[in-house]
Amino acid sequence: MRRDQFVILPLFLLVLWLVLNQSWSAGQIALGAGLAIWLAWASLRLRPLGARPRRLWRLAPLFSRVLWDIVKSNAAVAKLIWRPGRDLTPGFITVPLRMRDPHGLAVLTCCLTYTPGTVVVDLKRGQSITLHVLDLQNEAAWAKLVQERYERILLEVFE
Repeated sequence: MRRDQFVILPLFLLVLWLVLNQSWSAGQIALGAGLAIWLAWASLRLRPLGARPRRLWRLAPLFSRVLWDIVKSNAAVAKLIWRPGRDLTPGFITVPLRMRDPHGLAVLTCCLTYTPGTVVVDLKRGQSITLHVLDLQNEAAWAKLVQERYERILLEVFE
């Protein structure tokens, strides 16, 4: 953990402690500060591999894409569920990946799982990701969407 992270995490934890306890008394501040410092120190062992992202400005368009995809997918899933007589074709698809960085893969799985209608089922680091799709019509289109819309940007940031 870098020095600036060792300051930010305890401060965040202290503020969170004080907000949750709804008290700014000296005792709560002392107890919260002690817990925050201890938890920050203890968490060092939980995260042996640090992230080294580059080109962080590339995450802003990705974030907006994910938000837009969530909105579109909510509407599409609602239409699929509420329209009677429509046969769903759920299925599994395995998409080959080039990304090997665990932090980038974590962001990719979050982006895909947050989007309604898709759930990440399996991840083989540096090989592939398996998705369950609510209405799987075109496997090639889904593979292209994952590789071009999400993985390409995450490769630029994390690798």
